[in-house]
Amino acid sequence: MVLKKKKEIQVDAFFLDHHQLEKLQKFSKAEEQNLASLLLHCAQLRNGIQQIQCIKQIMPLMKKMDQNSACDPMVKACLDILGETYFSLSMKNPLKKVLASSLNGLPEELMMLGVQSFVCCLRAELKTTDVYLYRKVLDNLASCMEDFSLGRASIKNLFEEVLQFLQKSLLDIQEENRKNLGNCIVQTQLMHDLLIAIKVSMMLIQKLQENIQGDLWKHNESFVWQCMCSLLKSSTNFLMDATLLQTVQTTSGLAVILFTRAMYEPVEELPSLVSDLLLGTMKHTGVPAWFVSNCGALCTEELPDSVLLFLCHGALAMLDWKNGSMGENGEKLLLDIASVLLSLSSELKESSVATCLSRVLAIWTNSALAALASGSPNLKIKLNGNSDIIGKVLEYIYTHWDHPLDAIRHQTKLIFKNLLQIHQGTITGSNEESDPFLSKLIKHLLSLDWHVKGKYSSLGCLVECVGTENILQLDRTIPVQILDVMNDQSLAPYASDLLETMFTNHKAHFTSSFRESTWIDQWHNIWVSPLLIILCEGNHDQTTYIIDYYLPKLLKCNPDSLSYMIRILQASANANLGSCSTRGALGALMACLRTARAHGHLELSNIMSNGLVSTECIKQGLVHQHSQVCIDALGLLCETHRTTETVSMEEMQLIHFFMMYNLNSQSPSVRQQIISILRKLFCRIQESSQVLYKLEQNKTKQELLENSTTMHPLGILQQYKDFMSSVCDRLFEVLFPGSSHPTRFSALSILESIAEVFSVPKGQAQVFQLDQVIDSTRVQTLIQCFASTFEEVKVLAFGLLMKLRDVAFNFQDSGNIHLLFQAAMDLSTSTKPYDCVTASYLLNFLVHHEGLQHICLGKWAEHNAQADENTLVSIVEKNTLAVIKLLLMNVEEEIFQAKKSLLRAAASFPMYGRVHCITGALQQLSFNNLTLVSEWKEMVTRLILMSYKLSAVVSPVVQSSSPEGLIPMDTDPESAGRLQMILNEIQPQDTNDYFIQAKILKEHCKEESEKLADQRPMKNTCTEMRGKERQMCDVTAQMVLVCCWRSMKEVSLLLGTLCKLLPSQTTSEPSNGLITIEQVKNIGDYFKHHLLQSRHRGAFELAYAGFVQLMEMLSRCNSESLHKMPEQWLSCVLEEIRSCDPSSTLCATRRSAGIPFYIQALLASEPKKSRTDLLKMTMAELISLATPSNESLSVIPQVHALNILRALYRDTRLGENIMPYVADGIKASILGFMSPVWAVRNSSTLLFSALITRIFGVKREKDENSKKNRMTGGEFFSRFPSLYPFLLKQLEVVTSTLNSEVEELKVHPSLFLLLLILGRLYPSPMDGTHSALSMAPFVPFIIRCGHSPVYRCREMSGHALVPFVMVNEVPHTVLSLLEGLPDSTSHCIRQNSIHGTLLQVFHLLQSYLESKQFVSLDFQQGLTDIITCLGSKLWLAKRVNPCLVTRAAYLDVLVMLSTHLGKCKKQGMQFHEFWEEMNRVISDSDLVSGIPYSSVVPGLIQYLQSITKLVISVLPVTADPDIQGSSSAAAKKMSKPSLSIAHLLHCDFHEVRLLVLEAILLWLKQKNSKQTAEGREGVLCLLIDLEDTLLTMALKETNHQCFCMVLEILYNMDLRNVLPKTECSIKMNPNELLTWSLNLVDISNSTEGQIIALKFASKLIIHLLQNHHQISEQVLKKWVQQILYFCGDEQETEMLLAAAEVLKSITSFLLISEKLILGLSDTLALWKCVVLLLQSEDLVVRDAAAEVIQVAQSEKKSNEETEFALRIVNAPLALDLAFGILCELLQRWGEIHAGVLILLEWLLGDSDLKRDSETSALEEDDYLFDKGEVNFWAEKLTHVRQLSKHLLQLISMTHLTLPHQGELKRLSITALDQAQLVEHHLQALPPAPEFSKTAEFTRLAIQNERILLCLKILNLLKSDDTCKNENLEKYVTKSSSSGNTDTFSQGD
Repeated sequence: MVLKKKKEIQVDAFFLDHHQLEKLQKFSKAEEQNLASLLLHCAQLRNGIQQIQCIKQIMPLMKKMDQNSACDPMVKACLDILGETYFSLSMKNPLKKVLASSLNGLPEELMMLGVQSFVCCLRAELKTTDVYLYRKVLDNLASCMEDFSLGRASIKNLFEEVLQFLQKSLLDIQEENRKNLGNCIVQTQLMHDLLIAIKVSMMLIQKLQENIQGDLWKHNESFVWQCMCSLLKSSTNFLMDATLLQTVQTTSGLAVILFTRAMYEPVEELPSLVSDLLLGTMKHTGVPAWFVSNCGALCTEELPDSVLLFLCHGALAMLDWKNGSMGENGEKLLLDIASVLLSLSSELKESSVATCLSRVLAIWTNSALAALASGSPNLKIKLNGNSDIIGKVLEYIYTHWDHPLDAIRHQTKLIFKNLLQIHQGTITGSNEESDPFLSKLIKHLLSLDWHVKGKYSSLGCLVECVGTENILQLDRTIPVQILDVMNDQSLAPYASDLLETMFTNHKAHFTSSFRESTWIDQWHNIWVSPLLIILCEGNHDQTTYIIDYYLPKLLKCNPDSLSYMIRILQASANANLGSCSTRGALGALMACLRTARAHGHLELSNIMSNGLVSTECIKQGLVHQHSQVCIDALGLLCETHRTTETVSMEEMQLIHFFMMYNLNSQSPSVRQQIISILRKLFCRIQESSQVLYKLEQNKTKQELLENSTTMHPLGILQQYKDFMSSVCDRLFEVLFPGSSHPTRFSALSILESIAEVFSVPKGQAQVFQLDQVIDSTRVQTLIQCFASTFEEVKVLAFGLLMKLRDVAFNFQDSGNIHLLFQAAMDLSTSTKPYDCVTASYLLNFLVHHEGLQHICLGKWAEHNAQADENTLVSIVEKNTLAVIKLLLMNVEEEIFQAKKSLLRAAASFPMYGRVHCITGALQQLSFNNLTLVSEWKEMVTRLILMSYKLSAVVSPVVQSSSPEGLIPMDTDPESAGRLQMILNEIQPQDTNDYFIQAKILKEHCKEESEKLADQRPMKNTCTEMRGKERQMCDVTAQMVLVCCWRSMKEVSLLLGTLCKLLPSQTTSEPSNGLITIEQVKNIGDYFKHHLLQSRHRGAFELAYAGFVQLMEMLSRCNSESLHKMPEQWLSCVLEEIRSCDPSSTLCATRRSAGIPFYIQALLASEPKKSRTDLLKMTMAELISLATPSNESLSVIPQVHALNILRALYRDTRLGENIMPYVADGIKASILGFMSPVWAVRNSSTLLFSALITRIFGVKREKDENSKKNRMTGGEFFSRFPSLYPFLLKQLEVVTSTLNSEVEELKVHPSLFLLLLILGRLYPSPMDGTHSALSMAPFVPFIIRCGHSPVYRCREMSGHALVPFVMVNEVPHTVLSLLEGLPDSTSHCIRQNSIHGTLLQVFHLLQSYLESKQFVSLDFQQGLTDIITCLGSKLWLAKRVNPCLVTRAAYLDVLVMLSTHLGKCKKQGMQFHEFWEEMNRVISDSDLVSGIPYSSVVPGLIQYLQSITKLVISVLPVTADPDIQGSSSAAAKKMSKPSLSIAHLLHCDFHEVRLLVLEAILLWLKQKNSKQTAEGREGVLCLLIDLEDTLLTMALKETNHQCFCMVLEILYNMDLRNVLPKTECSIKMNPNELLTWSLNLVDISNSTEGQIIALKFASKLIIHLLQNHHQISEQVLKKWVQQILYFCGDEQETEMLLAAAEVLKSITSFLLISEKLILGLSDTLALWKCVVLLLQSEDLVVRDAAAEVIQVAQSEKKSNEETEFALRIVNAPLALDLAFGILCELLQRWGEIHAGVLILLEWLLGDSDLKRDSETSALEEDDYLFDKGEVNFWAEKLTHVRQLSKHLLQLISMTHLTLPHQGELKRLSITALDQAQLVEHHLQALPPAPEFSKTAEFTRLAIQNERILLCLKILNLLKSDDTCKNENLEKYVTKSSSSGNTDTFSQGD
C-alpha cells in the first residue's frame, strides 16, 4: 500500500502581439466559426491547457475547407501566425508539441502554403546574431527535425542557410566562452548552448543525409563541403579542449566520427583510419588532405586518454556494426577498441571519466554481439570466453563489480551479461551446460565469499544462462547460504534479486519438465521451508530484510505458497510464540499475512471467517514482546492493496487495543513505523469514506432495502467518526504530566497525521476533522508540550498548533496570551540553554495572534502608525517585526551591560537566548511577499550590527589559546599562577577584575558572591549562597563559557539566515533584496576571521554552520563579484598556509582548528556537476605541501596540509570526486610518518586513519580481519595502481633492515602502516593471470617482516601474510616456513625470527582450518604433512627451548590442531602418534614438574595459558569412552593423561585455574543443554566427582575472577549432587551454606560477585523450600531485602537483570503459589520488585521482567484451558497484567483486606514533598545541563492509573468495605495532609509554571492525581456503619468539581 501524490502539469499560455490580433480580427466572422476566429479565441485564453484543447480543433476545421482555400488570404495569414507562434514557444512547453502534431495533419493542398510560412519564420530566426539568443534558434531547429513534417521541409529548403548558421554558432559560442574565462555562471550557460549546437549539427547530418550526398564531394569549393569541413574542424577542437564540460567533449567525439563518415570515401577504408587514430599509427600518406587539415590534432602518436575514450565511444556509436558491412577492417577495429578501452581502465580514475569508460565498454559488448551475428570464424575465436580479450574484460568486471559508484556497478553487470551472450554466440551448436568456460566460471563464483556484491548479479546472469537446477546440483545449500547473508542491509537487495532470479527460473524449469503439479513440494522445500525456519528463529535484522526484500517476490512468483506457509506456521504458532529476540511461528505468521494482504494476495475477512487466524492470535501479535511482531500485526490490520477498502469494526477494536500499550516505544524506528502504518489507516478511512458518501448519494431507497444484509453506508461512516474520536481521546490522554518523550512523540506525530489526512478542500463531505475534538484543555496540553526538553516534541506541537491555530486562539483569552508572552520573554533570557528554544517556539506561535500587539507589545514597542494604516500587511509580518524589534532592543541593552561586566551578563542575562528567538522568528517568515520592505531593511542592518557587537564582547573568551580551561577553577596558588598568561592574553571588555587576576576559589568565593549580589537586583539569581559549604564560582565558571560560545553559535546562525535574504537573481534594481552585496561580503569576512582564529572546536563548528549557509547562497547567486568570492578566499588561505609567515595567526595545534572547516565549506559549495576546478587546484596544492621535500625548512605548512587533507577525505559531500587523490594521500601519510617532528607524525597518523576508512568503508564487522572490512588485492591495486610500486618499494626498504645478523632494535617507522594496509587486502579466486598487478611479489617481504624485533610488528605480519596466500597454497607455505625453523642443535638461534615465523604459521593454519575445504583429499594430505613436519620441530614446545614466548607460540599451533582433530573424531583417531606426542609435551611441561619461575619472568603467563589450553584440548579426547575401553597399546598410552582437572585446579597461578574453570563451565552448560558435540562424550567423564574440589575452592579461592567462576559452576550444577558433599568437604550444612552465600552478597565488592552469589542463594532457597527444609524467617527476610536492593533505581543493568532472572525462577513456587509461603508483606515486596523492573528505562530489563508475567500467564492458561491468555507480552501490558494477577492472588490467598491497604500505599507513593521540592529547586538552579537521574521511559501516572483501575475492579467485585480505624485511618490522614501540601505548593508557583518551573510543576501535578485516586478509593472502602470522614469526602468532591482532574484526566 503506497501513498502517491498526484502531479499537476503546468502549461504556459502563448500571447499574440497587437498586429497579429488585428490581422485575425480582420478575418474572423462573428456569425460562424472560421480558422481566424478559432485562433483569435485561442489567443484570448489565459490557460495553457485550454489553449491545447483549442489547437486540437484547428485541423478538423482545416480539413472541412474546400479545395480553393489555398488561395484564401485568411488561411495564409493564419498559417503565418501559427508559424510565428510555433517559433516563439519554448522547447519544453507542451503547446509546441501539440501544435507540431496538429500541423502534421495539414491537408495536402495547404502543405506548400504552410512550408512557405514556416520557411519565412525560420529565415528570420536564422538571422539572429546575439550569441545569447542562439539557444532559442537551436531549440527550434531541433524541434523542427523531430517528427514534424513542416519543420523538416522548411529546413530542407533552407539547408545551406541552416548549415551556415550552425557553423557560425559553433565558432561564435567558442569565442564568447574564451572571452568569459573565469565567469563560471556564464561559461556554464555557454557550454550547454555549445552542446545543443553540436547535437543539432549531428541531427541535421543524420536526418537530412540525402542533401549532402550526390556530387557534393567532387567540388571541394562547394559551399556545403566548406561548411562540413568547418564543422569537422570545430568538433575536433572541442574534442581536444579539456577545459570544456565532459559532455561537450563526449558529444564532439561522436560528431567527429559522424562527419568523417559522411565525407570519407571509400567508406570501406574508414575502420582502418579510425584504428590508426586510436593506436597512434597514422601515416599521412593515403589519408585525404582535407582530413589532415581539419583533424590534424588527432593524427599524433600520443592522444590524451580522455580523447581516446571519446573517440572509441564515437566509433562504437556512429559506425554500423551489423551485417558485417565493414568487413575484416571492422572486425580489427572492434578488437582494437577493446584493447584501447582496457588499457585506459587502469589510467582513468576520476569518477566521471571512469563512469563514462564503463558505459563505453558496455556499448562495446553490444557492438561485439551485433558483429558476431555475421562475423567471420576468426572473430568467433577472438571473442570466445577463453580468449585473451574476454579474459581482460572479465578482469575489468572483477575489479569493478564492487565499485563505490552505482553507475559503474550497474554497467559492470551489463558487461558481464553481454559477455556471456558473446561466449554463447561463439559456441553455438555445442552443449552450454557442459561448456568448460561456463563451468569454471560458476565454480569460481561459488568459491567467492558472499559479502562480494558482484557475486550476486553475476550468478544471476549465469542462472539465466545455464538454469538454477544446474547450479543447485553443485551445492544444494545455496538458497540457505544466501538467506543467511540477509542480515546485512547493504547485501539484502542483491541477495533477494539473485534468489528471485533463481526461484523464478527453477519454477519455469519445473513447470516445463513436469506436466502435473507434483513438483510444488520439492520447490517449497528448497525455497519456502528455509525461509520459514529463519522467520521463526532468525535475528531481528535478518528477518526484517527477508520480509522486506524476499517475501513479496516469493509470493508474487507463486501466490499459492501462502496457504502452505499459513498451514505450516499455524500448526506451531500456539507452541512457538517467540520471545523478545525471536519472532516465533506467531511472528512469522503475522509477517507473511501482512505482506500477503498488502500485496493483494489475501482478504483478511476471509481468513478470519475461515478460522485460519483468530482474533486472539492477532491480539497476541499486537502486544508481543518482539516489537517487530507488533508492527507486523498492526500492518496486517491497516495495510491493504486497495486504499478504499472499508475498515471493519473488529479491525478498529484491535487497533484501539494496540494503541493502549504501544505508544511508549523507545526505538525511533518502531515509532516511525507505527506512525507510518497508522497514517495509511487514516488514508484508508478517508478514501473509503469518500466512496461511501458517493454510494450513499447514488443509491435509491429500494436498493438500500434490497441490500439490508450489508451495513448501511451511514452506519459505517458513524463508526468511522466514533473510532477517530476515540483515537484522538487516547492520544490526548497520553499527553499527561510526566508522560515520556517516546509517548509524546508518537501521540503528537499521529495527531499530525490525522490533521493532514483529514484536511480535505471545503465543500467535500468529511467524515472527521481534528478541530471537532479540540477544547481549551487540549490546546493548553499542546502548548505545554513546548516545555519538553526534546526539540522534536516542540516541533510537532508547534506544527499541530499551526494547523489548528484558528481553533486554538479561540480558546485563549487575552490574559492567557499575556501570560504566555511574558513567559516567553523571561525564558529568552534564562541561563539554561534549552529555555530559549522553548521561548522561540512560544513566540513563533504567538505572532499568529492578531491581538498580540494590543495585548502584549503595546507597552514595550513604539507604535508603528504606518504598519497599522497599511491593512494589506499580514498579521504575522506585523507581529514578527514588532517581536524582533523588542528582542533587538533588549539584546542591545544587554550587550551594553555585558561590555561593563561579562561575568554579570553570563550569570543574569546571557544574550544568546534573545538572538536564538530572533533567528527562529526570521526562519518561519516568508520573505517573498513582504509589505514593510523599508522597515525590514533597517531591521536587517541593525541585526547585522548587533551580531558584530555581541561577537566582539564574547569572542576573546572563545578565541583564547585554551578556551576550555579558561575560567580559574584551581584551588592552589601554583596552578592559578599558570593561568595568568592565558588571562592576560584575553583581556575582554570587562570592568571587574575577574579576568584580570587569577583567583583562588576558597579565599575569594565569599567576596565575589557579595559583589555579584550588589550588582544584580534581579530575583532569579542563580548564584545565591546556600549553606556555608556551597561555592558559587563553579556555576559561574560554566555559565561564562556557555554564554560565550552559545552567543557565537547564535550569531553565526543569525548571519547565515540573513545571507539567505539576498535574492538569487540580482536585477538592475539593487533595492530588491533586504540585504546588500556589501553586507554579504562583510559577513563572509566575519566568518573567515572566526574560522581561522578560533581554537575552541565548539566555536569554529558553530561558525561553520553559518558559513555553510553563506556558501550555499553564494554558489546559487548571480552576482559575478559574489560568485568569485569562494575562489578568492581559497587562494588567500592556501597562500597564507604556504608562505608560513611568522606573523600568521593560523592555529597549527588542535588539528589546525577551524582551517579544515573553512576549506571544507569552500570546496563543498562547488556545484556537484561542475568540473570541480577548485577541488583540483586545492588538492594539488595540499598534496605538494603534505609530501615532504628536503628544502622545506618549516613543518607548519606540512602539518596544516595533512590536517586539511584528513578533513577533506572524511567529507562525504565531496563523494567520489576525492577518490583520484587517495593514492597520493596514502603516500603523504606514510612518508609523513617517517618525519622526525612529532606534529607531522601525529597528523600523518590521523590522515592515514581517515584514508583507511575512505578506501575500505566504515567498519562493517567488529572483527578487524573480517573480509567485510577488506578488499581484494586486485580491486585495490586496480583502483589505486600507483600504490602498487610505491608499497612494494617501501616494503623492500623496510625489510632490508630486518635481515642483518646483528639483531638490533632498529624499526623502520612506516612498517606498521604498511602492514596495516596490506592486512586489509585478501586474494580472490577471480584475480586472474591477465593482471600485471600480482600479489606474489609481496609475500617474501611480508615473511621477512616476521623477523622484526618489535612484538606488535611480528603479530601484524602474521595477519598480513594470510591475505596474500591462496587457500590451496597454504600447506606448501606452512611447510616451507616450518622447515626454516632451526633444530635444537643449531648454533645461531634467533628467537624473534622463530616467534615471527610461528605467528605466521598460526594465522595461516587458522585460515586454512576455517576454510570450506575440509572434505577434499588434498586438504587431508596437507594436514598430515603439516603434522609430520611439526613433530620434527617439537623441541620448541619443550623445556629444551629456553624462551617461554616462542614455547607458547608453538603450543598455540598445537592447541589449534588438537582442537580441530578433537572435533573431527574419525579424522582425529588416525593420528595416534600426534596424541602420544601431545601427552609427552604435557608430561615434559612445567605444570607437571613444578614451575621454577616467579610470575615476573617474561612470557611465563603466556606459556602457562598455552600449555593449559593444550591440556584442556587433549583431556576430552583421552577420556573418551572408546579410547578408555580400547585394548590397543596406543590407546592405552593415550588413556593415561599426565594431568587431571583436579591437579590443574590446585595450580598456584590463577590464570591456569581460570582457564580450567571456564572449560568446566562450558562443558557443564553443554551437558545441561544436552548439546555435547559428537565425539566429545569424554567431556562427561571429566565432570564426575568435581563437587568436593569446587566447594573447597569456593571457601579458599583468593582470586576474584576464579571465585565468581567457581560459584557460577556450582550454580549450574545439580544441587542434589552438591549438597550431600558440603558436610564432609567444607563442614557446612545446607542452611549454613545458604547463610554464607547471602553474606557474600553483602560483603562482595564487585557487581559480578554479588550477582552470582544472589543467584546461587536463590536457587538454594527454592531447592530447600521444595524439599521441605526449614529456613529461618530472618534469613528469608534478608534474601527479600537483597532482591529489593538489586531492584533499586540507580543499580547497574546487570544487577537488574539478575534480579529479574531470580524473580522469574521463583514465580511459580513463591509469587503465584496457591498458598502464601513467605508471608504477605514479603511476597508483595517481591511483586513490587517486578513492578519496578517493568518500569526500568532499560528495555532488556523490562523484557526480562515481563518473563515473570509470561510464566504466570502460562500457568494460568494451563489451569484454565477455556480462556485465551496473552502470554508473550510487552512491558506496558505486562505491568497492567501484573496488577490484575496481584488482585486475583489476594482473593486466592484470602488476604484482600491487608493487601488492598499495601496497594493503596503503593498508589499514594512514598514521596516526601518538602524534601523533593527543595532538592528539585537545588538541582534546577545548580546545573545547566545535568538533569539528574531521569528515567526517560517510565510514566508514574500510567502505573498509577493501571493500579487504581484494578483496585476499583477488585473493590466492586468483592464489595469490599473496611472499618475506618487503624491502618485505613492513618492512610486517610496521610493522604489529606499530602493533598493540602500539594495545593499549597501549586499556589506558591509563579505564573505559567509549566514553563518556568517545569520539573516541579510536573511533579506536583502527578502527586495531585495520585492523592485524588487514593482518596477516591478510600472513600469507597469506608463501611456504611462507620461515620463518613467528612474531610475526605469534602476534598474529593471539591477537587473533582474544581477541575483539577480535568487537565490530568484518568487514563482508563
